[in-house]
Amino acid sequence: MEKNWIIHTPGKTEEVEHLMQVLGVEYPIANLLVQRGINTFEEAKMFFRPELENLHDPFLMKDMGKAVERLQAAIDNGEKVMVYGDYDVDGTTSVAMMYTFLKKYIKKLSYYIPDRYTEGYGISIKSIDLAASDGVTLVIALDCGIKAVEKIAYAKSLGIDFIICDHHTAGAAIPEAYAVLDPKRPDCSYPFKELSGCGVGFKLLQAFCMKNSYSFEPLYEMLDLVVVSIASDIVPITGENRILAYFGLKQLNSAPRSGLKAIIQIAGIENKEICIDDIVFKIGPRINAAGRIETGTSSVELLIAENEALALDMGDMINDFNNTRRNIDSNITKEALDMIASDKDQHNRKTTVLFNPSWHKGVVGIVASRLIETYYRPTIVLTESNGLITGSARSVTGFDLYKAIEGCSHLLENFGGHMYAAGLTMKKENFKAFRIKFEEVVAESVMNEQLIPCIEVDMELKLKDITPKLYRIIKQFEPFGPNNMAPVFFTENVVDDGTGRIVGSNKEHLKLNIIHEDEPFKPYPAIGFNLSNHYPYISKGYSFDICYCIEENEYRGQTSIQLKIKDIKK
Repeated sequence: MEKNWIIHTPGKTEEVEHLMQVLGVEYPIANLLVQRGINTFEEAKMFFRPELENLHDPFLMKDMGKAVERLQAAIDNGEKVMVYGDYDVDGTTSVAMMYTFLKKYIKKLSYYIPDRYTEGYGISIKSIDLAASDGVTLVIALDCGIKAVEKIAYAKSLGIDFIICDHHTAGAAIPEAYAVLDPKRPDCSYPFKELSGCGVGFKLLQAFCMKNSYSFEPLYEMLDLVVVSIASDIVPITGENRILAYFGLKQLNSAPRSGLKAIIQIAGIENKEICIDDIVFKIGPRINAAGRIETGTSSVELLIAENEALALDMGDMINDFNNTRRNIDSNITKEALDMIASDKDQHNRKTTVLFNPSWHKGVVGIVASRLIETYYRPTIVLTESNGLITGSARSVTGFDLYKAIEGCSHLLENFGGHMYAAGLTMKKENFKAFRIKFEEVVAESVMNEQLIPCIEVDMELKLKDITPKLYRIIKQFEPFGPNNMAPVFFTENVVDDGTGRIVGSNKEHLKLNIIHEDEPFKPYPAIGFNLSNHYPYISKGYSFDICYCIEENEYRGQTSIQLKIKDIKK
Protein backbone atom coordinates (compact mmCIF):
# COMPACT_ATOMS: atom_id res chain seq x y z
CA MET A 1 0.00 0.00 0.00
CA GLU A 2 1.38 3.40 -1.06
CA LYS A 3 2.13 5.70 1.86
CA ASN A 4 2.54 9.45 2.10
CA TRP A 5 5.48 10.85 4.02
CA ILE A 6 4.44 13.91 5.96
CA ILE A 7 7.69 15.67 6.79
CA HIS A 8 7.42 17.96 9.80
CA THR A 9 8.47 21.58 9.55
CA PRO A 10 11.90 22.10 11.16
CA GLY A 11 12.00 24.01 14.43
CA LYS A 12 12.67 27.77 14.34
CA THR A 13 16.38 28.34 13.84
CA GLU A 14 16.83 30.65 16.83
CA GLU A 15 15.01 28.24 19.18
CA VAL A 16 17.01 25.25 17.94
CA GLU A 17 20.32 27.12 18.27
CA HIS A 18 19.36 28.23 21.78
CA LEU A 19 18.77 24.64 22.90
CA MET A 20 21.98 23.47 21.24
CA GLN A 21 23.82 26.03 23.32
CA VAL A 22 22.13 25.60 26.74
CA LEU A 23 21.88 21.79 26.54
CA GLY A 24 25.14 21.10 24.71
CA VAL A 25 23.44 18.86 22.12
CA GLU A 26 23.73 18.48 18.36
CA TYR A 27 21.24 19.88 15.86
CA PRO A 28 19.09 16.73 15.43
CA ILE A 29 18.31 16.50 19.18
CA ALA A 30 17.63 20.22 19.56
CA ASN A 31 15.37 20.21 16.49
CA LEU A 32 13.39 17.20 17.74
CA LEU A 33 12.82 18.95 21.07
CA VAL A 34 11.62 22.19 19.47
CA GLN A 35 9.29 20.20 17.19
CA ARG A 36 7.76 18.77 20.40
CA GLY A 37 7.17 22.24 21.85
CA ILE A 38 10.23 22.20 24.13
CA ASN A 39 12.06 25.52 23.80
CA THR A 40 13.81 26.26 27.10
CA PHE A 41 16.26 24.63 29.45
CA GLU A 42 13.55 24.25 32.12
CA GLU A 43 11.12 22.61 29.68
CA ALA A 44 13.86 20.24 28.53
CA LYS A 45 14.69 19.39 32.14
CA MET A 46 11.03 18.54 32.86
CA PHE A 47 10.91 16.47 29.66
CA PHE A 48 14.06 14.43 30.31
CA ARG A 49 13.68 14.27 34.10
CA PRO A 50 9.97 13.96 34.97
CA GLU A 51 9.09 14.48 38.64
CA LEU A 52 5.99 13.32 40.49
CA GLU A 53 6.04 16.67 42.31
CA ASN A 54 5.08 18.29 38.98
CA LEU A 55 1.68 16.52 38.88
CA HIS A 56 -1.16 19.04 38.90
CA ASP A 57 -3.13 19.78 42.03
CA PRO A 58 -6.08 17.34 41.80
CA PHE A 59 -8.39 19.89 43.40
CA LEU A 60 -8.18 21.92 40.20
CA MET A 61 -10.57 19.33 38.71
CA LYS A 62 -14.25 20.22 38.85
CA ASP A 63 -16.10 18.44 41.71
CA MET A 64 -12.91 17.02 43.25
CA GLY A 65 -13.63 18.59 46.65
CA LYS A 66 -17.13 17.10 46.65
CA ALA A 67 -15.80 13.68 45.60
CA VAL A 68 -13.24 13.53 48.42
CA GLU A 69 -15.82 14.77 50.92
CA ARG A 70 -18.26 12.01 49.88
CA LEU A 71 -15.58 9.30 49.93
CA GLN A 72 -14.48 10.37 53.41
CA ALA A 73 -18.08 10.34 54.66
CA ALA A 74 -18.51 6.79 53.36
CA ILE A 75 -15.38 5.74 55.26
CA ASP A 76 -16.40 7.52 58.45
CA ASN A 77 -19.96 6.11 58.37
CA GLY A 78 -18.96 2.54 57.52
CA GLU A 79 -21.00 2.56 54.30
CA LYS A 80 -21.00 -0.16 51.68
CA VAL A 81 -19.08 1.04 48.63
CA MET A 82 -18.91 -0.47 45.13
CA VAL A 83 -16.08 0.20 42.68
CA TYR A 84 -17.43 0.00 39.12
CA GLY A 85 -15.49 -0.07 35.86
CA ASP A 86 -15.67 -0.85 32.18
CA TYR A 87 -14.56 -4.29 30.91
CA ASP A 88 -11.57 -3.09 28.87
CA VAL A 89 -7.99 -2.53 30.08
CA ASP A 90 -8.57 1.04 31.22
CA GLY A 91 -11.65 0.00 33.20
CA THR A 92 -10.21 -3.13 34.80
CA THR A 93 -6.91 -1.46 35.78
CA SER A 94 -8.95 1.42 37.25
CA VAL A 95 -11.04 -0.94 39.36
CA ALA A 96 -7.98 -2.91 40.47
CA MET A 97 -6.22 0.30 41.52
CA MET A 98 -9.19 1.80 43.35
CA TYR A 99 -10.14 -1.46 45.08
CA THR A 100 -6.57 -2.26 46.16
CA PHE A 101 -6.02 1.21 47.57
CA LEU A 102 -9.35 1.64 49.35
CA LYS A 103 -9.73 -1.82 50.88
CA LYS A 104 -7.59 -0.80 53.87
CA TYR A 105 -9.98 2.10 54.58
CA ILE A 106 -13.35 0.57 53.65
CA LYS A 107 -14.39 -2.77 55.18
CA LYS A 108 -17.54 -3.19 53.09
CA LEU A 109 -15.96 -2.75 49.67
CA SER A 110 -16.91 -4.61 46.48
CA TYR A 111 -16.21 -4.23 42.77
CA TYR A 112 -18.26 -4.80 39.65
CA ILE A 113 -17.46 -5.19 35.96
CA PRO A 114 -20.49 -5.26 33.61
CA ASP A 115 -20.87 -8.14 31.18
CA ARG A 116 -20.08 -7.03 27.64
CA TYR A 117 -22.87 -9.19 26.19
CA THR A 118 -25.79 -8.88 28.60
CA GLU A 119 -25.18 -5.38 29.95
CA GLY A 120 -23.04 -3.62 27.35
CA TYR A 121 -20.77 -0.65 27.89
CA GLY A 122 -21.07 1.70 30.84
CA ILE A 123 -23.29 1.76 33.90
CA SER A 124 -26.09 -0.81 33.74
CA ILE A 125 -29.49 -1.04 35.39
CA LYS A 126 -28.60 -4.57 36.51
CA SER A 127 -25.59 -3.28 38.46
CA ILE A 128 -27.61 -0.52 40.12
CA ASP A 129 -30.30 -2.98 41.18
CA LEU A 130 -27.62 -5.31 42.55
CA ALA A 131 -26.00 -2.45 44.46
CA ALA A 132 -29.36 -1.43 45.93
CA SER A 133 -30.22 -4.98 47.03
CA ASP A 134 -26.78 -5.28 48.65
CA GLY A 135 -27.17 -2.04 50.61
CA VAL A 136 -24.52 -0.13 48.65
CA THR A 137 -24.86 3.64 49.15
CA LEU A 138 -21.85 4.86 47.16
CA VAL A 139 -20.57 3.75 43.74
CA ILE A 140 -17.25 4.95 42.34
CA ALA A 141 -17.57 4.58 38.55
CA LEU A 142 -14.34 4.49 36.56
CA ASP A 143 -13.80 4.93 32.80
CA CYS A 144 -17.53 5.38 32.23
CA GLY A 145 -20.58 7.30 33.39
CA ILE A 146 -20.25 10.72 31.77
CA LYS A 147 -23.27 10.02 29.54
CA ALA A 148 -25.28 7.90 32.01
CA VAL A 149 -27.80 10.64 32.79
CA GLU A 150 -30.85 8.38 33.13
CA LYS A 151 -28.96 5.58 34.93
CA ILE A 152 -27.58 7.98 37.52
CA ALA A 153 -31.05 9.46 38.07
CA TYR A 154 -32.37 5.95 38.64
CA ALA A 155 -29.59 5.17 41.14
CA LYS A 156 -30.29 8.43 42.94
CA SER A 157 -33.96 7.46 43.30
CA LEU A 158 -32.78 4.30 45.11
CA GLY A 159 -30.57 6.26 47.51
CA ILE A 160 -27.26 5.46 45.78
CA ASP A 161 -24.70 8.22 45.25
CA PHE A 162 -22.20 8.09 42.39
CA ILE A 163 -18.72 9.51 42.06
CA ILE A 164 -17.98 9.40 38.33
CA CYS A 165 -14.33 9.23 37.20
CA ASP A 166 -14.43 9.41 33.41
CA HIS A 167 -12.35 10.82 30.57
CA HIS A 168 -14.75 10.55 27.64
CA THR A 169 -16.50 13.46 25.95
CA ALA A 170 -19.63 14.60 27.76
CA GLY A 171 -23.06 14.64 26.13
CA ALA A 172 -25.57 17.49 26.15
CA ALA A 173 -26.18 17.07 29.90
CA ILE A 174 -23.93 16.13 32.82
CA PRO A 175 -25.34 13.32 35.03
CA GLU A 176 -26.62 14.49 38.40
CA ALA A 177 -24.15 12.36 40.33
CA TYR A 178 -22.77 13.44 43.70
CA ALA A 179 -19.53 14.30 41.90
CA VAL A 180 -18.50 14.09 38.25
CA LEU A 181 -14.74 14.05 37.65
CA ASP A 182 -13.94 14.39 33.97
CA PRO A 183 -11.31 16.84 32.66
CA LYS A 184 -13.17 16.91 29.33
CA ARG A 185 -16.45 18.19 30.77
CA PRO A 186 -17.01 21.69 29.33
CA ASP A 187 -17.06 23.45 32.71
CA CYS A 188 -13.84 21.83 34.00
CA SER A 189 -10.71 24.00 33.93
CA TYR A 190 -8.28 21.22 34.85
CA PRO A 191 -5.04 22.02 32.95
CA PHE A 192 -4.52 18.54 31.45
CA LYS A 193 -7.40 17.08 29.46
CA GLU A 194 -5.99 13.75 28.24
CA LEU A 195 -5.92 11.54 31.34
CA SER A 196 -6.99 7.91 31.00
CA GLY A 197 -9.95 6.69 33.06
CA CYS A 198 -7.46 5.12 35.46
CA GLY A 199 -5.61 8.45 35.50
CA VAL A 200 -8.77 10.26 36.68
CA GLY A 201 -9.20 7.62 39.41
CA PHE A 202 -5.57 8.20 40.39
CA LYS A 203 -6.26 11.93 40.77
CA LEU A 204 -9.16 11.15 43.13
CA LEU A 205 -6.86 9.03 45.30
CA GLN A 206 -4.17 11.71 45.13
CA ALA A 207 -6.70 14.27 46.40
CA PHE A 208 -7.81 11.84 49.13
CA CYS A 209 -4.21 11.47 50.33
CA MET A 210 -3.65 15.22 50.28
CA LYS A 211 -6.82 15.91 52.23
CA ASN A 212 -5.81 13.42 54.94
CA SER A 213 -2.07 14.19 54.85
CA TYR A 214 -1.36 10.54 53.98
CA SER A 215 1.92 9.42 52.43
CA PHE A 216 1.82 9.15 48.64
CA GLU A 217 4.03 6.05 48.60
CA PRO A 218 1.19 3.45 48.68
CA LEU A 219 -0.49 5.40 45.86
CA TYR A 220 2.67 5.52 43.76
CA GLU A 221 2.81 1.72 43.99
CA MET A 222 -0.33 1.80 41.81
CA LEU A 223 1.49 3.43 38.91
CA ASP A 224 2.16 0.09 37.20
CA LEU A 225 -1.62 -0.13 36.69
CA VAL A 226 -1.82 3.50 35.56
CA VAL A 227 0.83 3.08 32.85
CA VAL A 228 -0.90 -0.04 31.54
CA SER A 229 -4.11 2.02 31.20
CA ILE A 230 -2.29 4.93 29.51
CA ALA A 231 -0.57 2.71 26.96
CA SER A 232 -3.59 0.50 26.25
CA ASP A 233 -6.08 3.36 25.90
CA ILE A 234 -3.79 5.15 23.39
CA VAL A 235 -3.96 8.53 25.14
CA PRO A 236 -1.26 11.17 24.47
CA ILE A 237 1.93 10.55 26.42
CA THR A 238 2.56 14.20 27.12
CA GLY A 239 2.20 16.44 30.16
CA GLU A 240 0.82 14.64 33.19
CA ASN A 241 0.50 11.34 31.30
CA ARG A 242 4.24 11.43 30.55
CA ILE A 243 5.03 11.74 34.27
CA LEU A 244 2.62 8.95 35.22
CA ALA A 245 3.86 6.69 32.40
CA TYR A 246 7.54 7.37 33.20
CA PHE A 247 7.21 6.33 36.83
CA GLY A 248 4.69 3.63 35.97
CA LEU A 249 7.28 1.94 33.74
CA LYS A 250 9.82 2.17 36.56
CA GLN A 251 7.34 0.39 38.85
CA LEU A 252 6.46 -2.17 36.17
CA ASN A 253 10.13 -3.00 35.62
CA SER A 254 11.23 -3.03 39.25
CA ALA A 255 8.31 -4.23 41.39
CA PRO A 256 5.17 -5.09 39.39
CA ARG A 257 2.19 -6.47 41.27
CA SER A 258 1.72 -10.25 41.15
CA GLY A 259 -0.91 -10.18 38.39
CA LEU A 260 1.15 -8.05 36.03
CA LYS A 261 4.27 -10.05 36.87
CA ALA A 262 2.39 -13.20 35.81
CA ILE A 263 1.35 -11.66 32.49
CA ILE A 264 4.90 -10.43 31.85
CA GLN A 265 6.19 -13.95 32.45
CA ILE A 266 3.53 -15.61 30.30
CA ALA A 267 4.16 -13.12 27.48
CA GLY A 268 7.87 -14.00 27.57
CA ILE A 269 9.12 -10.48 28.27
CA GLU A 270 10.40 -10.94 31.82
CA ASN A 271 14.08 -10.63 30.85
CA LYS A 272 13.89 -7.30 29.05
CA GLU A 273 13.18 -3.70 29.93
CA ILE A 274 9.45 -3.30 29.39
CA CYS A 275 8.40 -0.32 27.27
CA ILE A 276 5.10 1.14 26.09
CA ASP A 277 5.04 -1.13 23.00
CA ASP A 278 5.28 -4.20 25.25
CA ILE A 279 2.17 -3.02 27.10
CA VAL A 280 0.30 -2.23 23.86
CA PHE A 281 1.10 -5.52 22.12
CA LYS A 282 1.79 -8.03 24.92
CA ILE A 283 0.26 -7.03 28.26
CA GLY A 284 -2.84 -5.01 27.30
CA PRO A 285 -4.34 -7.55 24.85
CA ARG A 286 -4.10 -10.31 27.45
CA ILE A 287 -5.91 -8.22 30.08
CA ASN A 288 -8.48 -7.23 27.46
CA ALA A 289 -9.06 -10.81 26.35
CA ALA A 290 -10.98 -11.77 29.48
CA GLY A 291 -13.59 -9.05 28.88
CA ARG A 292 -13.78 -9.94 25.20
CA ILE A 293 -14.19 -13.70 25.58
CA GLU A 294 -15.71 -14.21 29.04
CA THR A 295 -15.80 -11.49 31.72
CA GLY A 296 -13.57 -8.57 32.71
CA THR A 297 -13.99 -9.67 36.32
CA SER A 298 -11.29 -12.29 35.68
CA SER A 299 -8.85 -9.50 34.76
CA VAL A 300 -9.58 -7.62 37.98
CA GLU A 301 -9.14 -10.82 40.02
CA LEU A 302 -5.75 -11.26 38.38
CA LEU A 303 -4.68 -7.64 38.91
CA ILE A 304 -5.59 -7.61 42.61
CA ALA A 305 -4.11 -11.06 43.34
CA GLU A 306 -1.48 -11.04 46.08
CA ASN A 307 -0.38 -14.68 45.79
CA GLU A 308 2.10 -15.15 42.94
CA ALA A 309 1.26 -18.82 42.33
CA LEU A 310 -2.46 -17.98 42.12
CA ALA A 311 -1.70 -15.03 39.85
CA LEU A 312 0.29 -17.30 37.53
CA ASP A 313 -2.60 -19.78 37.32
CA MET A 314 -5.02 -16.97 36.54
CA GLY A 315 -2.56 -15.52 34.05
CA ASP A 316 -2.51 -18.86 32.22
CA MET A 317 -6.31 -18.80 32.04
CA ILE A 318 -6.31 -15.26 30.65
CA ASN A 319 -3.62 -16.22 28.14
CA ASP A 320 -5.93 -19.00 26.95
CA PHE A 321 -8.65 -16.36 26.51
CA ASN A 322 -6.20 -14.35 24.44
CA ASN A 323 -5.37 -17.31 22.19
CA THR A 324 -9.10 -17.92 21.68
CA ARG A 325 -9.55 -14.22 20.88
CA ARG A 326 -6.76 -14.39 18.28
CA ASN A 327 -8.40 -17.29 16.46
CA ILE A 328 -11.82 -15.63 16.50
CA ASP A 329 -10.64 -12.25 15.25
CA SER A 330 -8.48 -13.86 12.56
CA ASN A 331 -11.48 -15.80 11.19
CA ILE A 332 -13.82 -12.81 11.33
CA THR A 333 -11.24 -10.57 9.65
CA LYS A 334 -11.02 -13.04 6.75
CA GLU A 335 -14.83 -13.11 6.47
CA ALA A 336 -14.98 -9.31 6.51
CA LEU A 337 -12.28 -8.95 3.84
CA ASP A 338 -14.12 -11.47 1.65
CA MET A 339 -17.34 -9.49 2.18
CA ILE A 340 -15.68 -6.29 0.97
CA ALA A 341 -14.00 -8.00 -1.98
CA SER A 342 -17.28 -9.49 -3.22
CA ASP A 343 -19.23 -6.21 -2.96
CA LYS A 344 -18.33 -3.92 -5.85
CA ASP A 345 -20.16 -1.03 -4.19
CA GLN A 346 -17.61 -1.16 -1.36
CA HIS A 347 -14.69 -0.37 -3.64
CA ASN A 348 -15.67 3.25 -4.30
CA ARG A 349 -16.79 4.14 -0.78
CA LYS A 350 -14.97 6.36 1.68
CA THR A 351 -16.13 4.23 4.59
CA THR A 352 -16.40 0.58 5.51
CA VAL A 353 -19.56 -0.41 7.40
CA LEU A 354 -20.07 -4.16 7.81
CA PHE A 355 -22.69 -6.13 9.71
CA ASN A 356 -22.93 -9.83 10.50
CA PRO A 357 -25.20 -10.96 13.34
CA SER A 358 -23.01 -13.98 14.09
CA TRP A 359 -19.75 -12.11 14.64
CA HIS A 360 -18.30 -12.13 18.15
CA LYS A 361 -19.01 -8.85 19.90
CA GLY A 362 -15.76 -8.96 21.83
CA VAL A 363 -13.47 -8.68 18.80
CA VAL A 364 -15.27 -6.37 16.36
CA GLY A 365 -13.05 -3.43 17.41
CA ILE A 366 -9.92 -5.44 16.65
CA VAL A 367 -11.38 -6.51 13.30
CA ALA A 368 -12.14 -2.87 12.41
CA SER A 369 -8.47 -2.00 13.05
CA ARG A 370 -7.31 -4.92 10.90
CA LEU A 371 -9.56 -3.91 7.99
CA ILE A 372 -8.00 -0.44 7.96
CA GLU A 373 -4.64 -2.08 7.23
CA THR A 374 -6.09 -3.16 3.84
CA TYR A 375 -8.83 -0.57 3.19
CA TYR A 376 -7.61 2.66 4.71
CA ARG A 377 -10.79 4.53 5.61
CA PRO A 378 -13.11 5.07 8.62
CA THR A 379 -14.41 1.63 9.49
CA ILE A 380 -17.32 0.27 11.53
CA VAL A 381 -17.82 -3.44 12.25
CA LEU A 382 -21.18 -4.46 13.70
CA THR A 383 -22.84 -7.53 15.13
CA GLU A 384 -26.09 -8.35 16.91
CA SER A 385 -26.52 -8.32 20.68
CA ASN A 386 -29.70 -8.30 22.77
CA GLY A 387 -31.88 -7.59 19.76
CA LEU A 388 -29.84 -4.56 18.69
CA ILE A 389 -27.02 -3.95 16.24
CA THR A 390 -23.89 -2.99 18.10
CA GLY A 391 -20.21 -2.64 17.34
CA SER A 392 -17.03 -0.65 17.18
CA ALA A 393 -15.59 2.02 14.94
CA ARG A 394 -12.00 2.93 14.13
CA SER A 395 -10.62 5.93 12.28
CA VAL A 396 -7.70 6.97 10.10
CA THR A 397 -5.07 9.56 10.92
CA GLY A 398 -6.45 13.05 11.39
CA PHE A 399 -10.14 12.21 10.96
CA ASP A 400 -12.57 12.80 13.85
CA LEU A 401 -14.62 9.63 13.89
CA TYR A 402 -16.59 10.57 17.00
CA LYS A 403 -17.83 13.75 15.33
CA ALA A 404 -18.86 11.82 12.20
CA ILE A 405 -20.86 9.31 14.27
CA GLU A 406 -22.39 12.21 16.19
CA GLY A 407 -23.69 13.46 12.81
CA CYS A 408 -25.70 10.20 12.59
CA SER A 409 -26.85 10.21 16.21
CA HIS A 410 -30.55 10.46 15.30
CA LEU A 411 -30.28 6.89 13.99
CA LEU A 412 -28.50 5.54 17.10
CA GLU A 413 -29.63 4.31 20.49
CA ASN A 414 -26.27 5.01 22.06
CA PHE A 415 -22.71 5.95 21.14
CA GLY A 416 -19.51 7.09 22.81
CA GLY A 417 -15.78 7.21 22.44
CA HIS A 418 -12.91 9.30 21.10
CA MET A 419 -11.63 10.83 17.89
CA TYR A 420 -10.11 7.54 16.72
CA ALA A 421 -12.25 4.86 18.39
CA ALA A 422 -15.92 4.64 19.29
CA GLY A 423 -18.73 2.24 20.12
CA LEU A 424 -22.33 2.47 18.90
CA THR A 425 -25.70 0.75 19.12
CA MET A 426 -28.74 1.01 16.86
CA LYS A 427 -32.05 -0.66 16.08
CA LYS A 428 -31.94 -3.22 13.26
CA GLU A 429 -34.30 -1.20 11.10
CA ASN A 430 -31.89 1.76 11.16
CA PHE A 431 -28.86 -0.08 9.78
CA LYS A 432 -29.33 0.73 6.08
CA ALA A 433 -30.12 4.38 6.76
CA PHE A 434 -27.12 4.65 9.10
CA ARG A 435 -24.78 3.13 6.54
CA ILE A 436 -25.90 5.67 3.92
CA LYS A 437 -25.80 8.61 6.33
CA PHE A 438 -22.37 7.72 7.73
CA GLU A 439 -20.95 7.52 4.19
CA GLU A 440 -22.48 10.94 3.43
CA VAL A 441 -21.10 12.56 6.59
CA VAL A 442 -17.60 11.15 6.06
CA ALA A 443 -17.55 11.94 2.32
CA GLU A 444 -18.41 15.57 3.08
CA SER A 445 -15.69 16.04 5.68
CA VAL A 446 -12.80 13.66 4.97
CA MET A 447 -9.92 14.93 2.84
CA ASN A 448 -8.57 12.66 0.09
CA GLU A 449 -5.09 12.71 1.63
CA GLN A 450 -6.57 11.33 4.88
CA LEU A 451 -7.55 8.19 2.96
CA ILE A 452 -3.92 7.40 2.14
CA PRO A 453 -1.83 5.91 4.95
CA CYS A 454 0.77 8.36 6.09
CA ILE A 455 4.02 8.24 7.98
CA GLU A 456 4.93 11.31 9.97
CA VAL A 457 8.61 12.03 9.53
CA ASP A 458 10.44 14.34 11.91
CA MET A 459 13.47 15.34 9.87
CA GLU A 460 16.19 14.42 7.40
CA LEU A 461 19.26 12.77 8.89
CA LYS A 462 22.64 11.90 7.43
CA LEU A 463 23.74 8.34 8.15
CA LYS A 464 27.09 9.61 9.44
CA ASP A 465 25.21 11.48 12.21
CA ILE A 466 23.85 8.21 13.63
CA THR A 467 26.07 7.59 16.64
CA PRO A 468 25.75 5.75 19.97
CA LYS A 469 25.50 9.18 21.67
CA LEU A 470 22.59 10.21 19.43
CA TYR A 471 20.79 6.96 20.20
CA ARG A 472 21.39 7.32 23.97
CA ILE A 473 19.77 10.76 23.99
CA ILE A 474 16.86 9.67 21.75
CA LYS A 475 16.24 6.83 24.20
CA GLN A 476 15.73 9.47 26.88
CA PHE A 477 12.74 10.77 24.86
CA GLU A 478 10.87 7.69 26.15
CA PRO A 479 8.21 6.79 27.03
CA PHE A 480 7.04 6.98 23.44
CA GLY A 481 3.39 7.17 22.48
CA PRO A 482 0.81 9.48 20.89
CA ASN A 483 2.13 13.07 20.59
CA ASN A 484 5.59 11.82 21.55
CA MET A 485 6.30 9.07 19.08
CA ALA A 486 9.74 7.58 18.52
CA PRO A 487 11.55 9.98 16.14
CA VAL A 488 11.28 9.08 12.48
CA PHE A 489 14.06 10.18 10.11
CA PHE A 490 14.55 10.03 6.36
CA THR A 491 17.70 9.66 4.31
CA GLU A 492 17.81 9.97 0.52
CA ASN A 493 19.87 8.13 -2.08
CA VAL A 494 21.06 5.14 -0.10
CA VAL A 495 21.98 1.71 -1.48
CA ASP A 496 22.41 -1.77 -0.10
CA ASP A 497 26.01 -2.96 0.12
CA GLY A 498 25.15 -6.12 -1.80
CA THR A 499 24.54 -8.37 1.22
CA GLY A 500 20.83 -7.61 1.53
CA ARG A 501 18.44 -10.54 1.67
CA ILE A 502 14.85 -11.56 2.25
CA VAL A 503 14.11 -13.04 5.68
CA GLY A 504 11.11 -14.25 7.69
CA SER A 505 9.14 -17.49 7.71
CA ASN A 506 7.07 -16.26 4.78
CA LYS A 507 9.90 -14.31 3.14
CA GLU A 508 8.14 -11.06 3.97
CA HIS A 509 10.94 -8.98 5.54
CA LEU A 510 14.10 -7.25 4.30
CA LYS A 511 17.51 -7.43 6.01
CA LEU A 512 19.85 -4.82 4.54
CA ASN A 513 23.18 -3.14 5.12
CA ILE A 514 22.66 0.47 4.09
CA ILE A 515 25.41 2.74 2.80
CA HIS A 516 25.53 6.33 1.55
CA GLU A 517 28.03 8.00 -0.74
CA ASP A 518 29.16 10.21 2.19
CA GLU A 519 30.59 7.07 3.86
CA PRO A 520 30.73 4.39 1.15
CA PHE A 521 32.62 1.91 3.33
CA LYS A 522 30.47 2.13 6.47
CA PRO A 523 27.29 0.00 6.26
CA TYR A 524 24.41 0.52 8.68
CA PRO A 525 22.42 -2.63 9.52
CA ALA A 526 18.70 -2.25 8.77
CA ILE A 527 15.51 -4.30 9.02
CA GLY A 528 12.34 -3.60 7.02
CA PHE A 529 9.30 -5.59 8.14
CA ASN A 530 6.85 -6.54 5.37
CA LEU A 531 8.95 -4.71 2.79
CA SER A 532 10.35 -7.68 0.85
CA ASN A 533 8.46 -6.53 -2.29
CA HIS A 534 11.23 -3.93 -2.73
CA TYR A 535 14.00 -6.54 -2.89
CA PRO A 536 14.08 -7.07 -6.68
CA TYR A 537 14.74 -3.34 -7.15
CA ILE A 538 17.22 -2.98 -4.27
CA SER A 539 19.19 -6.11 -5.19
CA LYS A 540 20.10 -4.54 -8.57
CA GLY A 541 22.08 -1.84 -6.78
CA TYR A 542 19.67 1.02 -7.45
CA SER A 543 19.49 3.90 -4.96
CA PHE A 544 16.38 4.56 -2.87
CA ASP A 545 15.07 6.73 -0.03
CA ILE A 546 14.21 5.38 3.41
CA CYS A 547 12.33 6.60 6.44
CA TYR A 548 13.21 4.85 9.67
CA CYS A 549 13.56 4.78 13.43
CA ILE A 550 16.86 4.11 15.20
CA GLU A 551 16.83 1.17 17.58
CA GLU A 552 19.06 -1.27 19.39
CA ASN A 553 19.39 -4.84 18.17
CA GLU A 554 20.62 -7.64 20.39
CA TYR A 555 21.97 -10.76 18.70
CA ARG A 556 23.95 -13.52 20.40
CA GLY A 557 24.79 -11.28 23.33
CA GLN A 558 26.02 -8.46 21.11
CA THR A 559 24.16 -5.15 21.05
CA SER A 560 24.31 -2.81 18.07
CA ILE A 561 22.42 0.08 16.51
CA GLN A 562 20.18 -0.74 13.58
CA LEU A 563 17.72 1.15 11.41
CA LYS A 564 14.12 0.01 11.56
CA ILE A 565 12.85 0.93 8.10
CA LYS A 566 9.22 2.03 8.01
CA ASP A 567 8.98 2.68 4.25
CA ILE A 568 11.00 2.78 1.06
CA LYS A 569 10.59 5.11 -1.93
CA LYS A 570 12.30 4.45 -5.25
